[in-house]
Amino acid sequence: MAPPAQSHRSPSPSQPSGKGEVPDLKMQLRQLAGSRAPGTDDTKRELFKKVISYMTIGIDVSSVFSEMVMCSATSDIVLKKMCYLYVGNYAKHNPDLALLTINFLQRDCKDEDPMIRGLALRSLCSLGVANLVEYLVGPLGNGLKDGNSYVRMVAAVGVVKLYHLSASTCLDADFPALLKHLMLKDKDPQVVANCLISLQEIWSLEASTSEEAARERESLLSKPVIYYFLNRIKEFNEWAQCIVLELVSKYVPADSEEIFDIMNLLEDRLQHANGAVVLATIKEFLHMTLSMTDVHQQVYERIKAPLLTLVSSGSPEQSYAVLSHLHLLVMRAPYIFSSDYKHFYCQYNEPFYVKKLKLEMLTAVANESNTYEIVTELCEYVANVDIPMARESIRAVGKIALQQYDVNAIVDRLLQFLEMEKEHVTAETLVLVKDLLRKYPQWSHDCIAVVGNISSNNVQEPKAKAALIWMLGEYAQDMQDSPYILESLVENWDEEHSAEVRLHLLTAVMKCFLRRPPETQKALGAALAAGLADFHQDVHDRALFYYRLLKYDVSVAERIVNPPKQAVSVFADTQSNEIKDRIFDEFNSLSVVYQKPSYMFTDKEHRGPFAFSEELGNLSISAEPSDNVVAAQGVEANDKDLLLSISEKEESQGLGNNGSVYNAPSLGQLDLVSLDQPSTVHSSASLAIDELLGLGMMSAAPTPAPSSSALLLNAKAAIDANAFQQKWRQLPVSISQETSIDPRGVASMMNPQALPQHMQGHSIVCIASGGQAPNFKFFFFAQNAEESSSTYLVECIINSSSCKVQLKIKADDQSKSGAFSELFQSALSKFGSF
Repeated sequence: MAPPAQSHRSPSPSQPSGKGEVPDLKMQLRQLAGSRAPGTDDTKRELFKKVISYMTIGIDVSSVFSEMVMCSATSDIVLKKMCYLYVGNYAKHNPDLALLTINFLQRDCKDEDPMIRGLALRSLCSLGVANLVEYLVGPLGNGLKDGNSYVRMVAAVGVVKLYHLSASTCLDADFPALLKHLMLKDKDPQVVANCLISLQEIWSLEASTSEEAARERESLLSKPVIYYFLNRIKEFNEWAQCIVLELVSKYVPADSEEIFDIMNLLEDRLQHANGAVVLATIKEFLHMTLSMTDVHQQVYERIKAPLLTLVSSGSPEQSYAVLSHLHLLVMRAPYIFSSDYKHFYCQYNEPFYVKKLKLEMLTAVANESNTYEIVTELCEYVANVDIPMARESIRAVGKIALQQYDVNAIVDRLLQFLEMEKEHVTAETLVLVKDLLRKYPQWSHDCIAVVGNISSNNVQEPKAKAALIWMLGEYAQDMQDSPYILESLVENWDEEHSAEVRLHLLTAVMKCFLRRPPETQKALGAALAAGLADFHQDVHDRALFYYRLLKYDVSVAERIVNPPKQAVSVFADTQSNEIKDRIFDEFNSLSVVYQKPSYMFTDKEHRGPFAFSEELGNLSISAEPSDNVVAAQGVEANDKDLLLSISEKEESQGLGNNGSVYNAPSLGQLDLVSLDQPSTVHSSASLAIDELLGLGMMSAAPTPAPSSSALLLNAKAAIDANAFQQKWRQLPVSISQETSIDPRGVASMMNPQALPQHMQGHSIVCIASGGQAPNFKFFFFAQNAEESSSTYLVECIINSSSCKVQLKIKADDQSKSGAFSELFQSALSKFGSF
């Protein structure tokens, strides 16, 4: 008899191994079976505790199953509980052992003690063995009619377990009808609640195939049933009250009079000590009055006090959950909560996640009357030793300013933040000053006077540095040293790792050149040259675009790069109104806490990036590799459209700027086409721009092709998927390295069959694939043409955003791994270049 599957947890050194003790336990339990000597139950308890302890740490104690069952013939309820726990653990995995338990469980279901009857019935229904459902019908029927409420309560839940094991058996025994009768007639509220939840589950699953079940499900939402539950709601515990309130929320009242009747019945639930009951009641009030505008506003006023009370009492976790719902209501009706802004001030002992949510609520309730007090409080948080808290406080101040409340005072305070000489404060403030200048250009003189005193060497964070560079370019005519600061930044181009900063630097230098050409000429030439050689595709393309603009017409370039700008009136919201309404519809659920509708965190297509597993079995495997390739959905542009007439057979293999293997082609290799007509590369205007900016370059020498490898691969290589998995687990990693892929190859991955078909042409076969933009994972194999037993396995992870490739190669013949690696990389480098 095979032991049941156990967890892989190994016992700690302080715990017994149990290898030699299990037989001793078995012998001692056998000796105690049937014994009625004084103290026997105490001895059994100690032995049972050992058995449960061994079972918990993963030791197989299934060999004492029969002895445990024999020792269960006792009236000691503690022994019964431990025995049921043991039986339930092993019976699930071994139906043969489960069969041994039927007799004693059925016998205990008839015990005089109602507690034992209930525990036995629960254990019997929890065995989970489909072949034993016939033994459940009798005990369940008796349990539903038992005189003790605990047994009936257990039986009501047991019906659902039986339904999941065998729906036909459950329905044939007419258990749903018995549950409905108990639900409407039983005096015990917990029995009624269990019957309700069981009937909801059974009828919901049956409704798709049975019209009768659909009608029964609808009958739960009838007026008599709803009022029956509402009249008894005070008898239920918190869990049952939430179930009833959820049911009531699906009921549609006939008229406004009925709405007021329901609200009056539930009024006192708003004072309940349990937060779940309060939130469920609030959901009912809000949804019932949506069509009654005046009443709906009164509901907001009524629920404000209970919610604020819940926030200030209880654990931080409960406060956060309630605050999340309060935040949703504040976003919908900020004016109602504007006078209670002090409730959202942060306490020193609150965790950061609560403080952050309170800051969001302070920004939402800010208006003309309370902005000064709120901003004053936020400015105190800026000096907080907690850096994340200080950052969030600065952002909150900026959001209030963008709402056009007390802008003059807020700008003055933000400029004072820049004088604090704290790196994180300066960084966040620079980002906010940039946004403020976009909305309030009239403040540029005061802001630029302070920003001009900040050294770019003291700003290291990418977003802050990008904001500073934007101001240097946008207000170049007002900042005397702007060209020289930008020139120093261009000189340190290679040391700047952020693509965002390099993009802003290109644009800022271009703007500065159009306003102050003589001082910026040298910096622009260096920036364009560095940008054209940059490994990042966006930076490279922007530099190329600016170069072509200047070649075509400087006046056109000025109209495109530096046009007259209007002040930004409204910044884009992070969430659409439709999403906010959907979250409101799912009030009192995780959707409010996550601040996104349920479909965005439950459906597969809305889950996060694919998490690669080390186990190959998590990926799809097929003999036809092209069927399993996931499309690179994140790639939207084709580099051939951007690079225009690059030589189609060019292979970029030399190390480029910033340590990348991808080397953007130099100007001598590009057919630099104008915007609206074919260009003449050697026109006088082009040469003048090249000479002006110092971009005259010799044509780059062609990159030598990789040396051909002596290794020959079998064009008809084949391997079984299971054999591949086995080899992958057994063979050590021969080579692990990082290389790059041509950006045009990344663009070609829009076609899911492109890469496997390309590698197939080089006798390298894709057997499995998986992933989601920007990370894609492929498994390839190849075989030596001269030695069919020599196989090469490859794990290839492609990052479509950085054009980086991580390779792991395993081989039967380790000596030829290097030759195969060169061959594989040569094939990969040609992907997308044809």
